Parts: sequence; structure tokens; C-alpha cells
Amino acid sequence: MKKYTVKDISPGVYFSKPVYLDGRFVLIAPEMPFTMETHNILVKWGFKEIVSDGECRMDYHPEDDVTLAFEEETAETEVLTDREKIKRAETFYNAFTEYAEALFTDVAIKGKLDFKEVVERIKRVCDFIKADHRFLLRVQRVVEPKQEQNYLTSHAVKSTIISLVIGYYIKLPYHRLIELGTAALLHEIGMIKLPPQIYINKRVLSSQEWQAIRTHPILSYNLLKSFNFPLSISVAVLEHHERENGEGYPRKLTGDKISLYAKIIAVACSYDALTTDRPHKEAKDGYTGMLDLLKNEGKQYDDTIIRALVFSLSIYPIGLYVLLSNNKKGQVIDVNPENPRFPIVQILGELTPDGKYKSLETSQTGVYIIRPLTREEIGPSGKG
Repeated sequence: MKKYTVKDISPGVYFSKPVYLDGRFVLIAPEMPFTMETHNILVKWGFKEIVSDGECRMDYHPEDDVTLAFEEETAETEVLTDREKIKRAETFYNAFTEYAEALFTDVAIKGKLDFKEVVERIKRVCDFIKADHRFLLRVQRVVEPKQEQNYLTSHAVKSTIISLVIGYYIKLPYHRLIELGTAALLHEIGMIKLPPQIYINKRVLSSQEWQAIRTHPILSYNLLKSFNFPLSISVAVLEHHERENGEGYPRKLTGDKISLYAKIIAVACSYDALTTDRPHKEAKDGYTGMLDLLKNEGKQYDDTIIRALVFSLSIYPIGLYVLLSNNKKGQVIDVNPENPRFPIVQILGELTPDGKYKSLETSQTGVYIIRPLTREEIGPSGKG
């Protein structure tokens, strides 16, 4: 990484890649300028240098590389190849993740959280999901978080994407999608008030530590209220661990007493938690995680939202690598709106005569999915 001397950096410049304090702690995302406030804080803390793999210049605007490029191409998406759409989705996903990392850092270190800024970002995510959610879901399951990346950040990003996919499926109006996405992105923000060793560890938590964890919805709610976030968003954050059967927390609400946004985030959050590696547990594959939610043991989740998740992602979720009944390997790339058990699968390593990826619709009488592939079977390149 390149080293930049703090006193030589002019306020208003952008970096083309994330800026770190010590090679691990994200200070600024590419979408955010280096401000005089940042300069003063670094000087106050005694930091003389920051590091980045990117370039530092006044004329760099990452939005030109990602969001604006997407907006200009939206009307022409049909002419893009699947490979180009995957690459664009990966770029967008990584940029959103870097933004979330910087957002959480700003709240933790600077005590800064701008409602309008978050809303503008969520609008872009909503627009991308509306146009290309299938490709975003595919890269979300493939892109592994960096080793140093905070689990809260990756969980917030994935939960936001899944929540919005569900929101689109149940036909929420645009302004409500923005509220839902904002709440999903910030639903764990109160965790930053807790010692990180409590939620990032490889051991069983003590009862006292679990009690601390269970305070995070209240901490999140109070934090958002202190920054004048709308009540609909703050309440969703407060209630995302409530459960239909009244066994959730912090208020043990039941059924219709829980807000719709919180019901959606609860399902999205739980699905991601089941299918993501954590320090204290190994991830389940998307199919097993989906089955766990479908069981809905103890009637924890709203049946309508579970159904929306299944029909949005399919029982074998978009992005999952699978073994087919013809002994070929593939990746789930789209749902079958008629039957979520038989999604569309792209065959790995096979092309049509015109050079496009070969895909097929699985069915009960034709080719069907045998099981998900293990990580070893998929291989590092994702080609099996």
C-alpha cells in the first residue's frame, strides 16, 4: 500500500480505493472525500500517515465508475453479456460494502450519521436491484468478505440486499423500499456500542455477554433517534429480533404488533446468519438455510415473508452451485416463478453455439438438482 502524509493531503480530494489507518481499519471509502474534519481528527489522534492502494486526486469521482455508469447503461442492459452484468454487479457490491464499512466507522469514531446521505445510497441500491437483482444475488453468494472486514458490515450489506429483494416481491412502493433498505443497512448499528470481542469470537458466550448482545436493538434505536431518523425506520431497527410467537426481544411483541419492515429484516437477517461463516460457526449452504427457515420452527417468522423469500430466491437460492441429475455442475441463476423447487441453472463450462452461457430450467420430469456442491467441489474459480 502507498503511504500518504496527512499534512500534505488537501481537503476535498478523493481516493480511488479505500483509505486505511493501519492497513486494516477503513477510514474513507472511495465515494467519500477527505475532509478538513477528518484531517483535524487524525492530527488530534497523532496519526501522521494513512495508507491506500488507490490514487489521491481532486478529479476522481468513483460514482463515475460505478453508479453513474450503471444509470447510463440501464436502458441498454439487454445488450450487455451475462459476463459483463456479473462484473458490474461485483463492482457495485464491492463499492456498497466499502461504503457500509466507512459508514459504520464514521458512526463509531466520529459520531457522524447523515440520514440524507444514507437515503441517497439506498436509492442507488434499490435501482440496481430493480434492474439486476439476479446478478447481485449471484455475486453476493460468491464474493467472500476480506479477512479484516468487520462481520457487521458484510451482514448489513447482505441483509439489505435480501430485504429489498423481498420488498420488491411484495410490491412495496418506492418510498417504502427506501425506508426498508435504510433500516436493514443500520439494523445492527447499536453493536458498535458493545465490545467487539462479544460478537466476534470463537467461543460460547456467557449469559452476561448474551444479555449485552440482546441490548443492541435498543442501542440501535436510540442511536438512530439521536440522529433524527424517521420513526418508521427506528422502530424497524428496534423490532428486528421480535418474533411472531412472542419469543423475540427486546419487548416480546407478537404477530401484528411487529412492524412490516422488522418482519422482513428478521427473515433476511436470519437467512444471512444461517448461510454466512461466523467465528463461532460454519455456514450452511443456501439450500439448507432456506429449508431451516421454511420449517419456521415455533412460528418465529411471518409466513408471507418466508414465502416471499422462497419465491424471490428459490428453494435452491440464486447463486448456489449445484450438482444436476445429468451429473453436470451448475449455478442457480434465476427463479422459476411457477415452482421455487425447480430454478434456472447455468451449466458450468458449457456455451451455446453463439458463445452464450448454457442454461436450463430444471424440472421434476427432466434434469433436476441432486444437491448443493461443497466448496471443494466448486473450486476457487467457481467453475467446479
